Amino acid sequence: MLALAAVAGLLFATAAPANAYEPVNIVHTERVQAGPYGLTVGFSTWPLKAMQSLDFTFIPDGGIEGKSGTLSMLGPEGAQRRPQPLVRHPRKREVWGLDVRSLPRPGEWTLRFTVNGPAGSGTGELRALPVLEQPGPPMGVSWAISTLPLIGLVVLVVVAWRRTRGRLRGGELPAIG
Repeated sequence: MLALAAVAGLLFATAAPANAYEPVNIVHTERVQAGPYGLTVGFSTWPLKAMQSLDFTFIPDGGIEGKSGTLSMLGPEGAQRRPQPLVRHPRKREVWGLDVRSLPRPGEWTLRFTVNGPAGSGTGELRALPVLEQPGPPMGVSWAISTLPLIGLVVLVVVAWRRTRGRLRGGELPAIG
């Protein structure tokens, strides 16, 4: 009974660190002035590449307490995504952020921030944020390569079905064992 309790205790003691989230590692930052608020924008990957997941953090000077805000992302062609509220990063709760997001196209992006707080409201932009081409082969080639096993499976099923059907039609039962 003592051994069982020791094993259970060991399992619970080692389970907590194993279930912990991986920390957000910021490798590059940029500064934005949104009215009276300074804002540090952090990226978990640099340089940015299209279709590559990364974490964004948005850290206003003095912290996020008593402040709120929105983020708008403007693509290279000027197409604007719907503004979204700045919320706590799920793995770095003391700052605002986006968890595992990607930018869909290469080009120069603009991040527009509106921050509201005790000093009023302010808007600022991080302009000309460079996003490089998607890493790896083009998306069409990737999809074509990834469907090859499925095509092979379909061919295998069709060949097996045709062989089995021909034997069953001739009155011959397949041998078992």
